[in-house]
Amino acid sequence: MTNPGQLFLVATPIGNLADITLRALETLKRVDLIAAEDTRHSRILCQHYQITTPLVSYHQHNASQRLSFLLEHLQGGKSLALISDAGMPGIADPGTELVQECITFGIPVVPIPGVSACLTALVASGLSTEQFIFEGFLPPTEQGRQASIQRWQQEQRTIICYEAPHRLLATLKALAEGLSGSRKLVIARELTKVHETFWRGTLGEAVQAWQEQIPKGEFTLVIGGVTEGVVTRSPQELAIEVQQLLDQGLSLSQACRQVAQIWHLSRQQVYQWYLQESQEAED
Repeated sequence: MTNPGQLFLVATPIGNLADITLRALETLKRVDLIAAEDTRHSRILCQHYQITTPLVSYHQHNASQRLSFLLEHLQGGKSLALISDAGMPGIADPGTELVQECITFGIPVVPIPGVSACLTALVASGLSTEQFIFEGFLPPTEQGRQASIQRWQQEQRTIICYEAPHRLLATLKALAEGLSGSRKLVIARELTKVHETFWRGTLGEAVQAWQEQIPKGEFTLVIGGVTEGVVTRSPQELAIEVQQLLDQGLSLSQACRQVAQIWHLSRQQVYQWYLQESQEAED
């Protein structure tokens, strides 16, 4: 029986072609085949480093059809390198299913580590690196985006996510409304490239800043946890403050918004807590 080949998960540059390891270059040159997310994009890297290994496409639109071919290649004793357009394959990119199938069939999986946009943005953000979560790309629909943001309302860890330029402003508005305008934010754009920039401020300031410019490039958002500079109050105390404002003649929406601004919380969260406390008081 033929011994299976090996699957190499090779990290590639996220912008600057110099950000690739010697081990990655050696691996790409000696494997029998390279599965690339976009062969046109990957061919630029290969040509730059005189890599002549054959390329085959493997992306989210052809993964189910291409998977059996790649497994047969590996089971036949040949080696395969999996790369994405940028960074580590399998991180917000295709690859996980292939890795799982290789493990199932006893095919060795060898990671060749390198640069990653989420970690690159995090370490340069100035926000806490002690604990963090990576959320990939937010859902494209408004409903899906709001559901994700709602889960972060009491998240104390630093949050990292990616966003496309045409959705950036809508996402910033949703974050400021669903979390708090005072939450810290770092927007990393075009990491490792010529026009690399880091925007630092709050979610509220970001909405204003990015209304005045057209987002271009690839964006990584790093959002501070709820405990970073945020004063917390119990739901009961917040409900009392909302009721006091209602007694002064403010509408429920106005009262919740004012309390949220004072305590650096989202209006939606204050509203939910007020309704919950009011219901419990009636019961």
